[in-house]
Amino acid sequence: MSPTPIIPDEQELVQAILNGDKERYSEIVRCYSTSIANLSYKLAGEKLEVEEVVQEVLVELYLSLPRFRFGSKLSTYVYRITVNTVAKKLKKLGRYYRMSEVTENTNIQLRQNSVEESIVNDDRQNELLKALGQLKYEQRTALTLFYYEELSYKEIAETMNITVAKTESLIFRAKQNLKKKLDKQ
Repeated sequence: MSPTPIIPDEQELVQAILNGDKERYSEIVRCYSTSIANLSYKLAGEKLEVEEVVQEVLVELYLSLPRFRFGSKLSTYVYRITVNTVAKKLKKLGRYYRMSEVTENTNIQLRQNSVEESIVNDDRQNELLKALGQLKYEQRTALTLFYYEELSYKEIAETMNITVAKTESLIFRAKQNLKKKLDKQ
């Protein structure tokens, strides 16, 4: 789980950047780079070069700051740009709806008490990630934002530019489809 980055006074920071204090953008870069990388990896696995996605998102964020109106948190705006960037790149690769592989090397840490438990937990985690990678992109995105990024339904709706009702529906269907896939394994 990635904690949502917190910038004490987002509005003041963005306004300073827009007023010409370009050096302050490094605060946003420092605060959000890891979150962008983690979300990109969770959505696309090794299908995309994560560092490239991070750079594209940060450039897009910088260019779009004048359009940011503080209707949501800056983190939600960053997640929206990340989700859209990953979706575009996957679509270009022809892997928009399904991710064929999910690597076993994730940054998700499980509490482990013994070697045996560690092996069992790793196997379960790999099964879960593999099943998650087989979901439709929209479902995978909603579920990832909800469980791994711990966003609310409202924040997910803002990030994905959909309604809260559609968010609820996506997460419900994603859970059902995930359960089916895990039951088959």
